[in-house]
Amino acid sequence: MRTWISPSTWALSENTTWSNSDMEPVPPEKRTWSTKNYVAYWVTASTNIAVWQFGSSMLAIGLSWRAPTYSFPVLIRSSFGFWFSYFAVITRAIIAMFWFGIFTYTGSKCVYQMLRAIWPSTANIPNRLPTGAGITTSGMMTYMIYWVIQLPFMLVSPQKIRHLFTAKAVIVPLAWLTILIWAMVKAPPSISLEPKHSKLSGSSLRWAWLHALNSALGGYATLAVNIPDFTRYAKNPRSQLVQLAVMPVAFTFMAFVGIAVTSAGEVLYNETLWDPLDLIEKWDNRAAAFFAAASFFLATLGTNIATNSLSAANDMAALCPKYVNIRRGQVICAVLGGWALCPWEILASAPKFLTFVSGYSIFFAPFAGIMVTDYWLVHRSRVDVSGMYDSHGRYRYWRGINWRAAVALLCTIPPCLPGLIHNINNRIEVGNVYHIYDIAWFYGFFVASFVYWTCSTLWPATETFVRGTPSERLSLDSDSKVSSDGGRVQD
Repeated sequence: MRTWISPSTWALSENTTWSNSDMEPVPPEKRTWSTKNYVAYWVTASTNIAVWQFGSSMLAIGLSWRAPTYSFPVLIRSSFGFWFSYFAVITRAIIAMFWFGIFTYTGSKCVYQMLRAIWPSTANIPNRLPTGAGITTSGMMTYMIYWVIQLPFMLVSPQKIRHLFTAKAVIVPLAWLTILIWAMVKAPPSISLEPKHSKLSGSSLRWAWLHALNSALGGYATLAVNIPDFTRYAKNPRSQLVQLAVMPVAFTFMAFVGIAVTSAGEVLYNETLWDPLDLIEKWDNRAAAFFAAASFFLATLGTNIATNSLSAANDMAALCPKYVNIRRGQVICAVLGGWALCPWEILASAPKFLTFVSGYSIFFAPFAGIMVTDYWLVHRSRVDVSGMYDSHGRYRYWRGINWRAAVALLCTIPPCLPGLIHNINNRIEVGNVYHIYDIAWFYGFFVASFVYWTCSTLWPATETFVRGTPSERLSLDSDSKVSSDGGRVQD
């Protein structure tokens, strides 16, 4: 039995078209993540400049401060159908590469501040690039430096990269707490926070808050669908439970740090410095500037690998498993996401940043809603693992497409498009329908969940239900079982 479930012979051993060792269920000896590793992972995911920028960019737009053992690309086959799942996988891969480019560009700004702290003359490097390029010569130089430094870390296996996350989970929060204390001392909360009032009022204020909240949830939406990529490495199912408590606390605290420090910066420098690296540039203490920039460097490095490059690599491995594994996928992500997508354009201003973050929630929110509803309510947490690796298996549905998921997406994505178009180009008037986009995450998640559940209840895909009582527990996973109808089941 152990030989049968080993990566070299699992599922489609004689046909590598749909699987490779990085996509298959993780064997026990490679499940190395403990509870502390998941705490470190979510602290790593939350301590990054994007979370800081989310909170502080709210000020810039006029608001007051007030375990499964298989990855996402495999799991989603059970709810979308074998072939339709590729739509979700491709979408996530593209978004992950966009985020990779953004974080790489942000990391390059950390490198610039570190070099500037050591050699102030770095600020005097003449710009040889056109004004409309969106990046300067020194910016391109530091971008290349950061990209080169980051690449070797992307070649480390997911089982071992957890040590980087642990180091970051200790160092970065302490550094950010130090910056917060500095901000509170220089500009006490009674001065920096209490007098602040929103520049908006009435319905504009309400919709601005909803839009900002939607942007925050949009950031979490990608992490929500990333969870299977890392829970598959858990030593046991209980190791994962800590995520429920750590995730909201870590993200809320880190976003508050961004808000509080940016509010202090408004008092000290009379401008909204929503990017913390712009704040560091104002400091006269070169040592403080270097170590603060170094903390953001480490924060960006860890998050980019944890939430972006590994996600894109998993998706690419699912798309071309015969030629691409996780390591090769990360290299492809580094090239395409790092250079082809011009991330410096996205971070040009706070409104553009919020538009980008909100934009992809119109896809990920319904993805998450469908997956949650399918796993917990429709199939009641019982899936046929081997069927997810077979293009003609249990989850083929209709020619590889689960039309119930397609209907749910059609009910959620198109209504949000007018608002997205208006946000990208506000000269295009679409009427009040654009407000659906302001609540795109709520709308997408709950409407998709309801539509999918309704369709699955009225027209159930009975061939996908795993029937019978599990009769044998496999050594691959303490929660994995073989059903009476021959399929390998996880419940």
